[in-house]
Amino acid sequence: MLSLGIVGLPNVGKSTLFNALTRGRAQVANYPFTTIDPNMGVVEVPDDRLAQVARLAGAEKVTPTAVQFVDIAGLVKGASRGEGLGNKFLSHIREVDAVAHVVRCFRDPNVAHVDGALDPVRDMDVVETELILADLDTVGRRIAKTEPMLKTGDKRYRFELDTLTELQGLLDSGRPAREMDLPFERRQLVESLFLLTMKPMMIIANLPEECADRVDGAVAEIPSRAGVPVIPVCAELERQLSELEPEDARAYLASLGLEHSALDNVVTAGYRLLDLITFFTMKGPETRAWTVPLGTSAPKAAGKVHTDMERGFIRAEVIQWDLLLQEGSFGAAREHGRVRTEGKDYVIQDGDVILFRFNV
Repeated sequence: MLSLGIVGLPNVGKSTLFNALTRGRAQVANYPFTTIDPNMGVVEVPDDRLAQVARLAGAEKVTPTAVQFVDIAGLVKGASRGEGLGNKFLSHIREVDAVAHVVRCFRDPNVAHVDGALDPVRDMDVVETELILADLDTVGRRIAKTEPMLKTGDKRYRFELDTLTELQGLLDSGRPAREMDLPFERRQLVESLFLLTMKPMMIIANLPEECADRVDGAVAEIPSRAGVPVIPVCAELERQLSELEPEDARAYLASLGLEHSALDNVVTAGYRLLDLITFFTMKGPETRAWTVPLGTSAPKAAGKVHTDMERGFIRAEVIQWDLLLQEGSFGAAREHGRVRTEGKDYVIQDGDVILFRFNV
């Protein structure tokens, strides 16, 4: 399962957010490094399409898709040099597929700020700088290994060194590796380094409760980063909602003038950040959502359901979920020519409802 790591300075609300997302019991306290070993939790991806397809199918069992969130301990200035157990925490970030950077945008005299005063822009820069410094160390060590190999005359070492030198320059300028424009071969090389700033990232602006109904203005001070979405959330409000029964939570949201929990936006943004898409299957009493990376072929998607399906793949019968709803049933859609027959080269599209045909 693909995972998204929750990172940030200490006392910015990471564990509160994690608890709201997972209804878990991550430790929360008013001092740094409460979280040392990462907490992990699996979170269902909200998807109204699944509910509608399941109703149409009369499903007795509905199985959503999910992503894993990892609550990683707070970074501090100097983490790249080992400050605050930084090396251990950076290694935890290295293990996740994408990063959710929580930025504190609330004042609370009862929750100490690690740097003494609220400054979201400064806090963002501290965390990003530590990740960049850690990557510079990784790239520098790789350059030191590559340079002596130039004397072999092998052109691949010159190609590698040129790529690494350009990457080093980008990081030296304070920009993350994900901003480097990379053709396929160079991307393969850079990805082999497992750089922290190569990971997809989103910013979660943790707002005070009084801003829950006017998030646009509250988030305006968060500077945008190239390709990095900013998701406004009030983690404390979301924690309170997570402890209520669903009907009570909806009533509480309505009293605030809100239509839905901001956590849905976090989960959905994380799902998109990882370049994931969803397809659906209807088999017997179960309607189920499945997660695959963008660009997945039909046989590979079939293998997600069962390995025998990939090995014996014959074809896929496919219809988009909204067309299926219009037709009223898979059988009616097939009779009206709305179900397509696709072969091994078909690339799965988000929202496909699929019946796989295969030999056992």
